[in-house]
Amino acid sequence: MTPFSAPVDDILFSLNHVSGADALPDWDADLAGEILGHFAAFAEGVIAPIDESGDAQGCRLENGKVTMPDGFAAAYQDLAEGGWQGLSAPEAFGGMEQGHLIAAAISEVFSGANHAMSMVCNLVPGAIATLMRFGTEAQKQNWIPRLAAGEALSTMALTEPGAGSDLSGIRSKAEQTDTGWTLSGEKIFISGGDQDMSDDILHLVLARTGSREEGVKGLSLFLTSKSQAAETITITRIEEKLGLHASPTCQMAFQDTPAELVGELGAGLAAMFTVMNHARIDVSLQGVAHASRAYAIAKTYADERVQGRKPNGAPAVLSDHADVQRMLTEQRSLALGARAMAHITLVELEKKDRPALVDFLTPLCKVFCTEAGIRSADLGIQILGGYGYLTEYRVAQTWRDARITSIYEGANAIHELATATRGLKTRGGAGPDGFDALIGELTDNADILALRDTWRNARATMESATDPSALAHDFTHLTCELFFRAVWSRLASVSDQQDMAALFSYVANRPLPVSVTHFQAA
Repeated sequence: MTPFSAPVDDILFSLNHVSGADALPDWDADLAGEILGHFAAFAEGVIAPIDESGDAQGCRLENGKVTMPDGFAAAYQDLAEGGWQGLSAPEAFGGMEQGHLIAAAISEVFSGANHAMSMVCNLVPGAIATLMRFGTEAQKQNWIPRLAAGEALSTMALTEPGAGSDLSGIRSKAEQTDTGWTLSGEKIFISGGDQDMSDDILHLVLARTGSREEGVKGLSLFLTSKSQAAETITITRIEEKLGLHASPTCQMAFQDTPAELVGELGAGLAAMFTVMNHARIDVSLQGVAHASRAYAIAKTYADERVQGRKPNGAPAVLSDHADVQRMLTEQRSLALGARAMAHITLVELEKKDRPALVDFLTPLCKVFCTEAGIRSADLGIQILGGYGYLTEYRVAQTWRDARITSIYEGANAIHELATATRGLKTRGGAGPDGFDALIGELTDNADILALRDTWRNARATMESATDPSALAHDFTHLTCELFFRAVWSRLASVSDQQDMAALFSYVANRPLPVSVTHFQAA
């Protein structure tokens, strides 16, 4: 087995030399390196060692309560005592108040070390952001210090048996009584709906306050908690899943559960999107983490496994063979490129001067980075051969855990459709206009700029299409490929490492998606 080693140098290179973070007035590269180094050591020593055992043991539901795998509660206490749950929380509420970029670096390492545990912990920053923006002063004072200190964890309760990607079908109801609001209904697929790591759990619940005919306009956001409503919240089951066995995915029943309104009545979806947008960038980084981890496992194995002979008759290791080299190169290019795509998006978020561009880039990152993680894990299994299919080297677990990333927080096809429709039209097309300009800022490579011309033609085709949905997948993958290649041009231009030039050559010459030919023909 290859022990987890956080890709600290790769992350810092991307942040300091590729993302544009150095142009931010409050970016401190030394501080970022120090914080990331501390967390990496913690992740390698505490969180990563319980990932394999947690996957094998899984969670248990007994007498309506969830028990986490052995070692998880103790590791969480160490995490909380280190202040890591309050990394991005405001200092006024007991947090470190670090920005999106440092939080992203920590999130990637956390996911690579123990994706299942991060699933239970990493909704806290989104919950804090939601309360800061929409919560009352009392709600902020009551919950943010406890979330930042690790006394409470949080959930995001949206999905129901009849309402998945289409939230207009939500049936859970909120009713106002003489003593306040109460919630009744059923929620499914709730990560960390119960666990025994934190003293309390804050549930952010999307429920119907209007008629079903009002669709999403009749939804409002509420908060409730395990401590104040334990007798009215029931964990009816935890799901048996392909991966993430140590993350309890709960089915929950609310019955006259006391709750508080968060934000305005009927504006629940807008408030919940604060959590969801954070989660989508977080999921992108999960894909990056899996791509990086799968490459590390495969590279270590391929460099050591003696198999076959070189042309001169000397014994060869797997990485001496051309096809294995090809697969390793693809893995490495995906991990580095996807990470840089996410970091560039986060820098744009920090700059705050092109919000439409951020909205356009976020689904691109979600689609590309998650598929990169799955692809890299699949390649890792192939490189290890029969051993990749076994559990011993754990690249199979990497694939199992990565596979969900293209499904949750909006299935990738939903993001593709949104990119090809609302993404092209919102704010008068400012998002794709900003993307067009960004490509020119990232590269002056003639071939990539020619690909941008193809993308421009594709954009015009999509904007004039009566029904763009049939072309949404092709258009989004063309857009992702253009972004990926432009980012790799930047990576190669700022590095003097020979392998970066070779990787860019691979990226620049890899076959284009079928969609390119389609739009060229159009």
